[in-house]
Amino acid sequence: MKTRELGRTGISVSEICLGTMTWGEQNTQDDAFEQMDYAVSRGINFFDTAEMYPVPPVPETQGKTEEYIGEWFRQSGKRKEIVLASKATGPGHQHVREGKPLGRSGILSAIEGSLARLQTDYIDLYQIHWPNRATNFFGKLGYQHGADDAERDLHEILETLSELFNSGVVKAIGISNETPWGLMSYLNLAEQYGLPRIASIQNPYSLLNRTFEIGLAEMAIREDVGLLAYSPMAFGMLSGKYRNGARPVDGRITLFERFQRYSNPQAVAASEAYVALAERHQLSPAQMALAFVTGQSFLTSNIIGATTMLQLKENIDSSELQLSDDVMKEIEAIHQRIPNPAP
Repeated sequence: MKTRELGRTGISVSEICLGTMTWGEQNTQDDAFEQMDYAVSRGINFFDTAEMYPVPPVPETQGKTEEYIGEWFRQSGKRKEIVLASKATGPGHQHVREGKPLGRSGILSAIEGSLARLQTDYIDLYQIHWPNRATNFFGKLGYQHGADDAERDLHEILETLSELFNSGVVKAIGISNETPWGLMSYLNLAEQYGLPRIASIQNPYSLLNRTFEIGLAEMAIREDVGLLAYSPMAFGMLSGKYRNGARPVDGRITLFERFQRYSNPQAVAASEAYVALAERHQLSPAQMALAFVTGQSFLTSNIIGATTMLQLKENIDSSELQLSDDVMKEIEAIHQRIPNPAP
């Protein structure tokens, strides 16, 4: 398993990251333990979680994912072998700090809860899950500006993360579901006030959603703030399991209506084209989709998720696949025909 540097931190992370958001909803603790054991055996040293997980977020299960990881740390004794990433929940969910925007008190409360559930005294990468301000994330593209105190808001967040960084409670800081303006603002504030620098940005990126390339890819490379790509399989659409209108009973798009942006007509057409391309070249559709993401120069790590061990093994095996020039040309042709159908 190859590794890449997390920003300018000197921390090395595996180019495949183990995502965890199904644990506590679709996966039991035993499932989670088996996945973590296997991932480590394959050279993965990077796990990503969040205080809000599992997804979909509901009061009854909130925090279970971190609890599973914490118990695995206790039983396995492997805390120091893992670069652990977690996230503080943004506004909008009433069962998490009454849905209020994140500020100093919210971040301190969030990390206190995460540390307890994770049974650790530090988090390697601590991230802001999504912005307080109304902007383009979670599928929204049409930006509409409204009056806000966004710069002051980001400054308070970064100062609070600086407290945690300086105390050793977090080793690096990151953002998620952010825009070019948000990333640049954090970087400017860090330089202006001598605060810690953002190390990574966790945004969606897949064959069905390459919007990161438009404004953030250049910044990721020039500023050493690499992408942690989530939903690289577009919730399984790119595996082919939803092909021809199929709806497997255990599929996330089948189970949870909130993810329907991945199954609009344009996304279905693009998925069909990518799966057919993989089959023509005798490739696993899932592995082709993942290898495309992992091969990007602006990527730090590709966050994979699985509900079965068979899926997990296939996904990790994608790290050994390098796509040919012919395959890449055909991918670009599909992208030009049906660009970003599931942002």
